[in-house]
Amino acid sequence: MAKAAKKIVFSRSRDIPFNKLVLSDSNVRRVRPDTNVEELADDIARRQDLVQGLNVRPVLDDDGNETGMFEVPAGGRRYRAIERLVKARRFPKDGLVPCIVRDPSTKVLAEDDSLAENVHRVALHPLDQFRAFKDMRDKGMGNEEIAVAFFTTAQVVQQRLRLAAVSPALLDVYAEDGMTLEMLMAFTVNPDHARQEQVWEAVQHSWNRQPWHIRQLLTETTVPASDKRALFVGVDAYVAAGGTVLRDLFEADNGGWLEDVPLLDKLVSEKLKTAADEVANEGWKWVTVDLDLPYGYDHDLRALTGTFVDLTNEERAEREALREEHERIEAEYAEADELPDEVDRRLGEIEAALEAFEQRPIVYDPAEIARAGVFVSVDRDGDLMIDRGYVRPEDEIPATVENGDTEAVGHGDAEGENGVADPSEQRAVITIGGQSAELEEDDEADIVKPLPERLVAELTAHRTLALRDALGANPHVAVTALLHKLVRDTFGRSTTGSAMEVSVREVYFREQSKDLADSPYAKSVDQRHEDWKAELPAEEDALWDWIAILDDASRLALLAHCISFGVNALYERPNPFSATGISQHGLHRRMAEADRLAHATGLDMVEAGFRPTVENYLGRVTKPRILEAVREALGDDKAQLIDHLKKADMAREAERLLADTGWLPEPLRFAALDGDPAVETSADGEDTALPAYLAGDDELADTPAAEASHMIAAE
Repeated sequence: MAKAAKKIVFSRSRDIPFNKLVLSDSNVRRVRPDTNVEELADDIARRQDLVQGLNVRPVLDDDGNETGMFEVPAGGRRYRAIERLVKARRFPKDGLVPCIVRDPSTKVLAEDDSLAENVHRVALHPLDQFRAFKDMRDKGMGNEEIAVAFFTTAQVVQQRLRLAAVSPALLDVYAEDGMTLEMLMAFTVNPDHARQEQVWEAVQHSWNRQPWHIRQLLTETTVPASDKRALFVGVDAYVAAGGTVLRDLFEADNGGWLEDVPLLDKLVSEKLKTAADEVANEGWKWVTVDLDLPYGYDHDLRALTGTFVDLTNEERAEREALREEHERIEAEYAEADELPDEVDRRLGEIEAALEAFEQRPIVYDPAEIARAGVFVSVDRDGDLMIDRGYVRPEDEIPATVENGDTEAVGHGDAEGENGVADPSEQRAVITIGGQSAELEEDDEADIVKPLPERLVAELTAHRTLALRDALGANPHVAVTALLHKLVRDTFGRSTTGSAMEVSVREVYFREQSKDLADSPYAKSVDQRHEDWKAELPAEEDALWDWIAILDDASRLALLAHCISFGVNALYERPNPFSATGISQHGLHRRMAEADRLAHATGLDMVEAGFRPTVENYLGRVTKPRILEAVREALGDDKAQLIDHLKKADMAREAERLLADTGWLPEPLRFAALDGDPAVETSADGEDTALPAYLAGDDELADTPAAEASHMIAAE
């Protein structure tokens, strides 16, 4: 007959006065035993109780008799916390402490109990903590209260609550270690459970399960708070109008993402329309409003020359005092390696005040206002941009010259004498995004979908502008008379009666991507142009003398800048039957000469700042083209990682992968001048190198098949 197993008998619990307890030498926690004891004491005081009693053993005398004292081998931190409460007089020294009293005759060592209490303890799964915080919040505790109770911050509590609010299906995946905590954090950016589950379905079997990619997918239909539209309207105004903002509590999100894009666009349009109405009340003939004005939007327009409003005597005195203070501070701290914060702050205030004096209002001739217009837009920083004073060629006043012909000139008076309407009776025509502001419905039939040739034109616009920048920085030859004529052409001065018949026609980019104006080379050209414009004399008659006394370096630099505006490396469809078109041979010649210019100036589009993006290339070409780009830059392995994705996802991933590789679309590559297999001999005997994406069979040059071969981005 089998012997019955001995029944387990638990040790008895007992309340023992604290002054009868002593720490045991058998407690195994000896390294930093006071860790977080102060927090534990505060927690006991908040609860007014112990969550767990002490494990104690009777202290025996030499004869094995109990002395009435008890040692604590397990629970040393709790003992030390109570000891601090006693010293703080928050707990009596003889106060009763709940204890589990071990039988002194047990064969289990005290060290065994102490070690077991620490080793066999299993930490909570993080999800249990998230859900516990949620339960406490649901039962009435506030974020601050929970934070105080668990010695953390309200921000951490809010993060835990956000994690607990993720889709239950995803929480179950996390509980089973199907995703990392960092991935779960990424899902908190969008509270929509259905969208969270949709994104998880897309990424769970993907090679790319990075948190940043999850965030990207969850916010792909939103607008970042750093977008110029959001900066222009203001997040507060957007929220006040009923918009929602997605926030990331775990990563820097630069203000989050605005979820209601139609509402944001509506607010932007309304604010721009309000600004346009205010400008129209100034008497301008037309006001053009566009969120993204194209680069060179003032092409072929004459800029009015206004006069700054004079400063009052008080303003002049204030400006002079600020200048003296600025000079005094700079002299005082000239030897200092770093300025004190208050001094640096004061210098910034002075510089801002002096800048305000330089940005005085400009006054224009009312008669000129009546025939001129204004551009209203939003700059890259989200600030309202109002560019006043441009006259269209058709609005210039025809004046009679000596031979009886007429010529458009830029001056005149009220209507009746020269055909200009009285500003007080004129209402500006406001157009928004190319449409009249009075139209209530968009005409979708006018929207032209991008074609492959348009993409090539846009890419070569980047190259042309970069060439313009490079050429403008590399002067070679100049003469005063030629430069005088070029300056008059470039800066829109009157050319009537010029003795020089040489000119540079500025190339305008009719086809351009939205990022062209923000490219580094566009900013460089614009800055150089504005710098020279600020140096030019206001009076036309003073221009010759001003040029004549320039030093040679300045004359060459100005000449190079003016000539650079004539660079044309644009692709366009050959059309020899049009008065303004170009033949196939002419296009080849243009591209070859652009390559020579690039070589001469050392232009490298990668160093110039071009990067392939979804907007300027990858989203405009076919999937095979995208994969070809990744394969060329990074090899077959990287291309295979994305070949299963849908086109939109593939383009986004390709943009990330290609960012720092130096890969360029074919029209932007540095073509070889010698040894190219596609070389023609022109009528004058010169070799003309064909770019790879335009090289083809000469016999088919004027056929549709040839045109098709020139499309490098066919959808």
